[in-house]
Order: sequence, then C-alpha cells, then structure tokens
Amino acid sequence: MDIQHQEKNSKGSFFIEQDQQVVGEMTYSRAGEKLIIIDHTEVGDVLRGTGAGKKLVLAAVSWARENDLQIMPLCPFAKSVFERNPELGDVLKR
Repeated sequence: MDIQHQEKNSKGSFFIEQDQQVVGEMTYSRAGEKLIIIDHTEVGDVLRGTGAGKKLVLAAVSWARENDLQIMPLCPFAKSVFERNPELGDVLKR
C-alpha cells in the first residue's frame, strides 16, 4: 500500500491511489509553523478492513516526527487512532 503526500499552501493530504483513483485520504490544515490539524479521513469500500485509515494517520505521524510538528486530530477517526495508540502521544498537541 503506497501512501503519497501532497501539500499546497496551508492544506495537505496523505492518500492512496488505485487505478489512478484516490481510494483513501486523510486531509489536514496547517495552523502556524509547527501544528497540523487532521480534519478528515476517508477510505473507500475497496480498502475497508485493511487498516488503510490507520496507515494514513501513521504516515502523518511519521512525517510530523521528521519535521518537528505537532498534530491536533479533529477528525473522529484520527482521534480514535491516537486514543488507542499512546505511543503516538509525542506528536499530539495537548
């Protein structure tokens, strides 16, 4: 599962494509230099049950760690990933 990342201005996403179509996506907005706000995660039926949504969130966590960023998960799904995985707390905005 190849997760791609794109960012333009203050908006960005981590996404998965199959057959040139986006089948999973987690979007975020920047809030200043060091904070991103995850606002939406969506996975198509073709990826349901594969853990794709969690993998998208984990890709954002990895990127945040590499770039010394913090994450505020407003998206209910992303928030649940953080709640179930306390080891991700180092990037969580408190």
